[in-house]
Amino acid sequence: MGLWQLRLSMLGTLALIIGLSTAFFTGILWYFGVDLLLMPIFVIAFNLVQWLIAPYLIGAMYRVREVSQSEKPQLHAMVERLSQKSGISKPRVMVANMPIPNAFAYGSPISGSRVAVTSELLNTLNEDEVEAVVGHELGHLKHRDVQVMMFVSILPALFYYIGYSMLWSSRGSRDDRGSGGTVAIAAVSMLMYFVLTMFTLYMSRLREYFADRHSASIVDDGPRKLSVGLAKIVDSTRKAKQAKRNVGTSGSFKALFISDPDRAELDSAAMSQAGFRTGQKLVEDVLRREVTATDRLAELFSTHPNIVKRLKALQQLA
Repeated sequence: MGLWQLRLSMLGTLALIIGLSTAFFTGILWYFGVDLLLMPIFVIAFNLVQWLIAPYLIGAMYRVREVSQSEKPQLHAMVERLSQKSGISKPRVMVANMPIPNAFAYGSPISGSRVAVTSELLNTLNEDEVEAVVGHELGHLKHRDVQVMMFVSILPALFYYIGYSMLWSSRGSRDDRGSGGTVAIAAVSMLMYFVLTMFTLYMSRLREYFADRHSASIVDDGPRKLSVGLAKIVDSTRKAKQAKRNVGTSGSFKALFISDPDRAELDSAAMSQAGFRTGQKLVEDVLRREVTATDRLAELFSTHPNIVKRLKALQQLA
């Protein structure tokens, strides 16, 4: 998919998500008798609150802390150099205390930007591969994917909560007419949850390709380094989850990660079918594998592209 096609797809999907969610949110306010003049205030306040609290939720959920330049001088220098190449201000450098290798960028226009790597990523990847991963995360910051994905990731959960709450409240209602209206809102809320989730997943996959392109453009030999880094992340995550079943899920914000930890076993299976080894040999074997109809179906419900398609896209950039 070309660069302009990616951009148009992302803008179109975002417009659909915002349009659907705002229309339904407005409908709920109207149903409960909120003045139409006050509705824009509620909608704007709702979006602002998301931007304010999401970075702190992410920081607490993934046990993130800021590291000083004296603690991680090479990491700071890497982020500084790649930020200059990206044409953006250097974000705050964070390390997440997680037992799996991964990385993510987050923040808001108010709280500022952050790029985080897990402690396990620094132990698993070599410096060149970490550089390519950091370049990918800076691509998200440059294209403002962070704010967009935090916004769209919370919306499906909001409608699920509305639907679930309305369904339970209808059980205690003695007014059949009122109960019927509540059930109808609950049903439409659940439908909105599904539709918005599918749009959000699609948009998440597009932004990963976009960020991969950015890393390839600012890191020397970026496609190869990022390909090997992604393959190592998938393999190491699978091993960590098998060794420790209490690693846990990545939660509602897993779309922020460079690789979905919850798909590690499926992605590893795809690489194994290609006769996978390690490092560059692993990537070469994966690139020989064809993407099946089953792979494409599974991808529809994933926050990240199919690993084979993703590595092939990087190969084309090389």
